[in-house]
Amino acid sequence: MPTAVIDGIPTRYELSGSGPPLLMFSPGGFDSSLEGWRTVGVYRRLRLLDHLDEKFTCVTFDRRESGRSGGRLERISWADYVRQGVGLLDHLGIDRAHLMGGCVGCSTVAAVAVAHPERVLSMVLYSPAGGVKYRMKQHDRFRHHLVYADEQGLDQVVALARGTDAGFTKDPRVGPWAQVIRSDAEFAADYAQTDPERYRATVTGMARLLFDRDTVPGPEPEDLLRLDVPALIVPGQDTSHAPSAARYLQECLPRAEYWDVPVAEQTEETAPARVLEFLT
Repeated sequence: MPTAVIDGIPTRYELSGSGPPLLMFSPGGFDSSLEGWRTVGVYRRLRLLDHLDEKFTCVTFDRRESGRSGGRLERISWADYVRQGVGLLDHLGIDRAHLMGGCVGCSTVAAVAVAHPERVLSMVLYSPAGGVKYRMKQHDRFRHHLVYADEQGLDQVVALARGTDAGFTKDPRVGPWAQVIRSDAEFAADYAQTDPERYRATVTGMARLLFDRDTVPGPEPEDLLRLDVPALIVPGQDTSHAPSAARYLQECLPRAEYWDVPVAEQTEETAPARVLEFLT
């Protein structure tokens, strides 16, 4: 698959289908690789990508620090994820595109629309991540990692990450840079030598500022309320994708359509057809 260097970070991406561009921000939390559209949770069952690329040029990619994309040891913000997505559009010569997010990808889609509304034709926000328990789980994950890093040292974080294929979502001990540690020996060497106090400040700030609310993280509600971009919202129904998160987006987005269908009734027959109806 091709790779583009965006903001100094290699980004693996894939194009499929033909038609208007649809930039897709993958599900999977801190393991948001492009394969997630075919392998993760509800998306595996719905086969959305297989249906969408019949009408659209689907652009899927590995989020930074995920899959085979690269990364950088810094306090990552939603603005960093926005830069990656918009940078990929620039690399491909795409002026305006439809955007679709799954899970935590919805936060970045909304953040892109707020920062660059002129680049966004519409948004599909599928099973947005959020809710009280989601925020608590994210903070627990970062705390668990820092306890391990403090007790064992960053050199042992490197050894653990290289000894398993689990990502940060499944095994918090390996931390949010596990995939880059595995793929980039120079990064891993520098990571292991990072000052522990500086590392703690980076990780603590990242957790606090990425997941700072008990609903959908990302752009401020006042910015969403001013957004003049059509949106389709499809609710999730578990502790990471609370129905309240989807309702929050419905409340904040002036041009939102809310597909009020339980997850059990979101099937391969109904869900792709509803998304395509909205996009076309």
